[in-house]
Amino acid sequence: MITSKQRSYLKSLAHNLDPIVHIGKDGLTENIIKEMNICLENRELIKVKLQEGAILEPKETANEAAQILGAEFVQAIGRKFVLYRFSKERAKEGKQIVLPR
Repeated sequence: MITSKQRSYLKSLAHNLDPIVHIGKDGLTENIIKEMNICLENRELIKVKLQEGAILEPKETANEAAQILGAEFVQAIGRKFVLYRFSKERAKEGKQIVLPR
C-alpha cells in the first residue's frame, strides 16, 4: 500500500507519460493483462487509456487490473488511469522509481 505522499509523487511522474496500453471494446482481456504485466515489469509506472469503444468505467477497470496484476492504483482522469508496481528487474539494474517515505 502506498501513502498519499507517494501517490502524489507518482502522479507527478505520470503527468508527462503517454498511454502505453489501450483497452478497447473487449475490455480486460488476457492479452491486455499480459501486456500490462510486461509494461509494469519494464517501467514500473504505466498510463492506460480506454478507447472510445470501451464501455468500461476507468476507475473500476483500474482497480480490477491492479488487483489482478498486484499493482497499485495511482489515479484515474477522464478515460485514462495510472498503475504502479515495484519491479525487481529494474531494481537489479538500479533504475527503479524511488518513492518518498
